[in-house]
Amino acid sequence: MTEVVMARLYELMIILYALSIVLYFIDYLYKNVKCRRVAFWIVSIVWVLQTVFLMLFILETKRFPILSLYEGVFIYAWLLTMLSIVLHCIVRVDLPVCFINVLSFIFVTIHLFAPQSAEQIVGESLISEMLMIHISFAILSYAAFSVAFIFALLYLILYRLLKQKKLNNLWSRLPNLQQTLSWINYSTIVGVPLLLISLILGLEWAFLTIEEVSIFDVKIMGSFIVSVVYLIIFLLHRKGTLLGTTYARVHIYLFLLVVVNFFLGSKLSNFHLWV
Repeated sequence: MTEVVMARLYELMIILYALSIVLYFIDYLYKNVKCRRVAFWIVSIVWVLQTVFLMLFILETKRFPILSLYEGVFIYAWLLTMLSIVLHCIVRVDLPVCFINVLSFIFVTIHLFAPQSAEQIVGESLISEMLMIHISFAILSYAAFSVAFIFALLYLILYRLLKQKKLNNLWSRLPNLQQTLSWINYSTIVGVPLLLISLILGLEWAFLTIEEVSIFDVKIMGSFIVSVVYLIIFLLHRKGTLLGTTYARVHIYLFLLVVVNFFLGSKLSNFHLWV
């Protein structure tokens, strides 16, 4: 019975999310304030439905759903939806909110169609508080890097519009270049420590729990490279070496590396079940 309710709930969630994105685009094309407000409230309802789905899963399985790639994708999408609501309420930036919701919708649909395999779930004997914190911090860092990716895209769009002198009313609600750069930096400052802490906790858990662990494992090396490169480009930006569109493009490429590490790295890892 619970599985049927959860399935119908998820289908409703998908429909409402798609509707909200359509309304956001109508708002940007025709500056329809009513559509924007309705879209925001629909996204808020979607987040409530995601939270209800999460609670039902916890009641059904007696655990938090972050122990497989399938479950991690849902939590990541849930965090992105929450971030879009927070940005709307606190910062009042409309287009970034729309972009974040588009990204979240993509991962919500990935979660819907992705096969759920029992073999992906971490064995009960291996579950510990350290593992749960490790996975949670990893997902939080991915959410932070997602925000940096969205604002990097917006920076390139805004820069091109300004350079070509095509900044019309359609793009009038974009943040300025300095605000966009600030959000890229804030997201990086949050994401890098979270990923490094996650990596350290994950290594501690692995060495204490698993007999044979190599620090040259694909996922370990991938996460280490991602965190170090993010840190390097941030420091280069602070020193004035990496600026403007180059800085934004590097963030876009790095986020693609994050996605590859998130999915492919987990599959190629010798002991990582997903994170």
